[in-house]
Amino acid sequence: MATPIVSVIGGGQLARMMAPPAAELGVTLRVLVESDGSSAAQVVVDSPVGKASDTETIKSLVTGANVLTFEHEHVPGDFLRELISQGVSVQPHPDALLQAQDKIIMRERLTDMGLPCPAWRALDRDTATATTQLHEFIAQHGPDVVVKTSRGGYDGKGVRVVSSPEEVNDWFDGVEAGGPALLVEEKVPFSRELAVLVARRPAGDAVTWPVVESIQENGVCAQVIAPAPNLTQDEADRAREVALKVAHGLDVTGVLAVEMFETRSDSGETNIFINELAMRPHNSGHWTITGSVTSQFEQHLRAVLDLPLGDTAPLAPWTVMANILGSNRETLTDALPQVLAQYPNAKVNLYGKEPRPGRKLGHVNVSGSDLEQVLAAARGAAALVRDQD
Repeated sequence: MATPIVSVIGGGQLARMMAPPAAELGVTLRVLVESDGSSAAQVVVDSPVGKASDTETIKSLVTGANVLTFEHEHVPGDFLRELISQGVSVQPHPDALLQAQDKIIMRERLTDMGLPCPAWRALDRDTATATTQLHEFIAQHGPDVVVKTSRGGYDGKGVRVVSSPEEVNDWFDGVEAGGPALLVEEKVPFSRELAVLVARRPAGDAVTWPVVESIQENGVCAQVIAPAPNLTQDEADRAREVALKVAHGLDVTGVLAVEMFETRSDSGETNIFINELAMRPHNSGHWTITGSVTSQFEQHLRAVLDLPLGDTAPLAPWTVMANILGSNRETLTDALPQVLAQYPNAKVNLYGKEPRPGRKLGHVNVSGSDLEQVLAAARGAAALVRDQD
């Protein structure tokens, strides 16, 4: 039997972090990267340069491959369907991937499935009509609501909290010029953000990891605590059940991240609402690289190849992932002598990116039995890499 080949569209850190488990499994990784200096290009031998819209390059990418998968969702669905018609295994299927590409389609489908979503509505492409719709929604769900672009937003981009339609006039202009449609959602008064990762293979079986808490800064994930503290077993089971329903209902294959809002009433009653979906390895799952029996990256490879899925049990009572968001250092590896000496239990993962403010440059994982100590070590190690107190 020939060595399995997994082709990946996207050359960022997610594809880069697929490389170690691929090597361990004896799987050949072939990655379409944006440039020779992309994160994945630095560690993957077979990394042709091209765009996700470059059909000829992608046809070459999948030649001889067992499966095509992704590290981002920005891939034309019609072209993927054409590849499937030619016998290429595409995981996840473009019909599933569409839910992660278009927030309006995602909300429509999840609502039809009876899954917990914030109150929402799609806004018309005509500015006058959309303005009236937004006025009505603010009157019912305001004073503040959340307006989102249906396509292209990530890490806080394409999202605005507004109290009047005038605050998105430029977006209305963009829609009328042919840009992505808009939707509006209620601003959920959440107590915290949770995430559940699911891995599902084409054969249909699926597994989840422990529910985690995600802490955001300026719309970007800064820290993840696994498992989410102060979550009862019933609450965790309910969140995982919702995530599994999404995976099975949308026929997702590979790794799926279901980001959720948790709300708590004064009486202590909790509810969850689905915020976003990502059909690929996700920032909320980086803790699994060192904190779980099977990492999300190994699991994604197993799943898209339709191999048996791995154990998702945690290896320690607590694991904290701290993102390295920007740095004052010109060369991040200059921090390693100090970081590794001061925090010998920290696992540093750098993505090979040039530093710039707010950019995801890497992350630090720390595991242990005392949550406060683990939190302090992860935050401290990340701060040293950033060269900040």
